Amino acid sequence: MLNIAILISGRGSNMENILKSVKKNKIPVNPAVVISNKPDAKGLKIAQKLGVKTEIVESDGLKGGNWEYDSKLVSILEKYKVTPQNGLICLAGFMRILSPEFIKHYKGRILNIHPAILPSFPGLHSQKQALEYGVKYTGCTVHFVDEGIDTGPIILQSVVKVKDDDTEETLAKRILKQEHKIYPKAVKLFANGKIKIVGRKPILS
Repeated sequence: MLNIAILISGRGSNMENILKSVKKNKIPVNPAVVISNKPDAKGLKIAQKLGVKTEIVESDGLKGGNWEYDSKLVSILEKYKVTPQNGLICLAGFMRILSPEFIKHYKGRILNIHPAILPSFPGLHSQKQALEYGVKYTGCTVHFVDEGIDTGPIILQSVVKVKDDDTEETLAKRILKQEHKIYPKAVKLFANGKIKIVGRKPILS
């Protein structure tokens, strides 16, 4: 069975949603471990309540994209048998950029959820970017992680209409509801071998 690790930095609502879906037997995976770079991340206690092991790898001042930090992640992932052969890594509000070495090691086995319809509004503060740009629709995207910022092959997307009176908070809340729908779907597709990448385009079956 596929072993999954979920990486968080905060509450990890997408993490919680995925784990609850696994618990209800909706996704055929083994939730091996939840890892946070912050010891006070609220998601750690949530994961523990759901019966999932947790680990903390503090940043210790190391900037994102640093292999010295990411090699520690690899050691923990291997400890829980989340390998490039039978593992899947789900980023759920993990506020660190992964190093090229880490991404190459787990190529095609790292998923991320982003609160915009990529390739629009990558990076931070996507809801603010959408409101400032004046778009009528935005949403969220589940994609594979590559060495760029939110540039990996797109698996699933969901559209959210932008209201005239939206704030960052109200828009983010509606987008999050859609994130909770499509992230577990994407994990299930991966677990069932239903995603094939042709070029940079994932073909879903």
